[in-house]
Amino acid sequence: MVKNGSPVLGICLGMQLFFQESEEGKGEGLALFQGKNVKLPSSVKVPHMGWNTLRTVKKNAFLEGVKDGSYAYFVHSLYPVPMDRDIICAETTYGVTFASTVAKQNVYGTQFHPEKSGKIGLRILRNFVETVGR
Repeated sequence: MVKNGSPVLGICLGMQLFFQESEEGKGEGLALFQGKNVKLPSSVKVPHMGWNTLRTVKKNAFLEGVKDGSYAYFVHSLYPVPMDRDIICAETTYGVTFASTVAKQNVYGTQFHPEKSGKIGLRILRNFVETVGR
């Protein structure tokens, strides 16, 4: 499906599965992106649960209409560390700065939950749907 160019969206754990491995366990990810998932630092309350900001790193149609500093809703204990920083579209800081949105070709991911993120989340989901329709 991914190799034939079909658009794919991973949300939260779904985005984490795009990477090769995770500190969470021995299982392997899909390895669509090189990198791994690591635990949030012990200096912050885990899981990271609640609203936090998105800092735009790279413009992408996936984030069209989403202003830098917009809030999204997060619920997670791990975050991805991509080997290729060029796939990062937005970052968020919670004890550490991490990739909160990634995109490359037909693969898109959010560490946050757009379905729980109000108008911003709906905009991101709409952007993805429009990508599928192209």
